[in-house]
Amino acid sequence: MTARVNLTLFAHVCARPEAELDLAQAALLIAETDMPGLDIAHYLALLDELGRRAASAVARATGDEDRVERVVGFVYGDAGFRGNDEDYYDPRNSFLNDVLDRRTGIPISLAVVLTEVCRRAGVDARGVSFPGHFLVRSDTARGAILIDPFAGRALSRAELRALHARATGEDRDPSARLLEPATKAQILLRMLNNLKGIYESRGDGERLRLVLERIHVLSPSDSLRRHVEHLGGTEPWRSRGGGLN
Repeated sequence: MTARVNLTLFAHVCARPEAELDLAQAALLIAETDMPGLDIAHYLALLDELGRRAASAVARATGDEDRVERVVGFVYGDAGFRGNDEDYYDPRNSFLNDVLDRRTGIPISLAVVLTEVCRRAGVDARGVSFPGHFLVRSDTARGAILIDPFAGRALSRAELRALHARATGEDRDPSARLLEPATKAQILLRMLNNLKGIYESRGDGERLRLVLERIHVLSPSDSLRRHVEHLGGTEPWRSRGGGLN
């Protein structure tokens, strides 16, 4: 698939209403820019298979919280997913196909895996664009469960507070606003911004241009358009720093 066709398809997929937007497909289209000819159907089928296996575990659950725990236990236990502590800034950590193949990634890409498996298993789970560290939220009859997708476990109130303090410098419980579910477009933007930071730091102008074009699809702005035109695939931006999340 050519870069222009990929961009057109990405724009088409992302133009769908929230309920119809296929997050996994859109995330795979981001990866396809780096791997032309990527077999997107294969990876969607792989997620379907993971969902079927998770559903078998959920069938034995005794309540909402147990359902969530069983899916998390399957994804990070039987399926073997884990946070990549060894090479956090490897761009492959942001490519959903690589995360599925290698069973490792960063918080947001692992969150996409977890929420997509949960959805296929009939368990409520949505991404949360928490400052500095993407989370997953599942609402149960007893309240919301916040999951760290990098560690593969639910967070206690104290751990969530510590995570908030580390990201913001404010030693207090995070506001309810920070724990609201993110839209699929917001998730895709955060994935793209992670890649933007990597390519800026590496001086990879061509890959940076492709990422910026997709950011522009999701969040159009005149300033971004000028940056894309200025890059022309040859002149990289300087990195402004910041981590992946």
